[in-house]
Amino acid sequence: MKSTSKILAGVTALLISAPHVYAAVTAEEAARLGAELTPLGGEKSGNADGSIPAWTGGITEMLPGDYLGDIPKSIFADEKPIYQVTSQNMSQYQELLSDGVQAMLQKYPDSFRLEVYPTHRTMAAPQSVYDNTLANATRCKLIEGGYSVEGCAGGIPFPIPQEGVEVMWNFLMRVEAPSIEYTFKNIVGNADGSHTLATRNDISFQYPQYYKDATPQNWSGEYSMFRFNTLEPPFKAGESLVVRDSIDRDQPRQAWQYLLGQRRVRRAPTVSYDTPDFVASGANYFDEVQGFFGSVDRFNWTLKGKKELLVPYNTNNFVGASLEDALSAHHLNPDHVRWEKHRVWVVEANVAEGKRHAVPKRTYYVDEDSWLVLLVDGYDAEDKLWRTSMVTPFVVPKIPTLMMKTATVFNLQANTMSLIQALNEENFRIVDTKPETFFTGDAVAAEAVR
Repeated sequence: MKSTSKILAGVTALLISAPHVYAAVTAEEAARLGAELTPLGGEKSGNADGSIPAWTGGITEMLPGDYLGDIPKSIFADEKPIYQVTSQNMSQYQELLSDGVQAMLQKYPDSFRLEVYPTHRTMAAPQSVYDNTLANATRCKLIEGGYSVEGCAGGIPFPIPQEGVEVMWNFLMRVEAPSIEYTFKNIVGNADGSHTLATRNDISFQYPQYYKDATPQNWSGEYSMFRFNTLEPPFKAGESLVVRDSIDRDQPRQAWQYLLGQRRVRRAPTVSYDTPDFVASGANYFDEVQGFFGSVDRFNWTLKGKKELLVPYNTNNFVGASLEDALSAHHLNPDHVRWEKHRVWVVEANVAEGKRHAVPKRTYYVDEDSWLVLLVDGYDAEDKLWRTSMVTPFVVPKIPTLMMKTATVFNLQANTMSLIQALNEENFRIVDTKPETFFTGDAVAAEAVR
């Protein structure tokens, strides 16, 4: 395997050793975007042995076949795996495997495996996103120690990152449609291999920084807002949650919750960080939703470099499978999860001095093309691997982009699994934007009393 998964040299080494620079890059550096770099900051060229191809524009046209709303249910359907990684041969591929993937192979040697397919760099984005990303490169800055940003809108904020926290802001402000709606299930995988429905919900997400003609001057700084209603089980049906997130640490997450038993809307300040996620029966923490879901201000973020790794990718076939087919007893069904080799940024998060978190150390593996978090490893206070997350991204040509919603968190010590926002057999649609008053506690209260 030679050095296929060693930390890449050159520019990456400079990034690792660089001082804490909070300024935007120069115009000369930004000019690399669209040249040797993709418009969003990935390396345009392939790797040395050709197992990672060059980026040629991604998927921008609608695909044939069946759709789950606006998600194609199948992609590269005629391809076969080029090899498998199992507990028996994992030593051959160790440099391409995260700690968490290795732990899963060892923990479930008879059932967990990686079906590795040819790599396809499918990430694409609208031209307006490319234009705004280029502008952001020279105007977007970290402030307040990296816990806030300013000067950007409409694209990836730091396409040429110099800090670990910049990579995480790229994920939080990843490419999205301005407004989407979907239904999803949260499934708890129990230690005995059985599965339990925690909740089924419908949700509306809005991403104001991707509104048409958004600029740093007219954008409010709220990068994500959502509102969901619980549909199942019956005793929870009608409960609701609204969350709004901002790039300004002085405007922390705003959240409101409607509980049937109380018949009132109340503030929900604990819907963040390491609070157990009540939507998933407490089987994961709130900031484990969608790979990472929350504020960056409890951790110090270290950019460890870039490496080649086997990661879930182009998993439309997984999203398109029935829920029964998508799951095995203790993990996702390997027959339906597509793994590919990609270059990822490696970011280590350690809890900051004076802060606390149930998971004091995490390693995030972030795709160079899409800035999506693909894998996460979480370590306990004794630096032992405790939990690992796997994200299943899918192509949405209608935007176009590569998206993710579903994340699966494996508690390696408790032998449990939390499948968060499973889209299987559900519906996902790109829709017109709603008035932002829809995403408020008052709107939930008004609807609840009808």
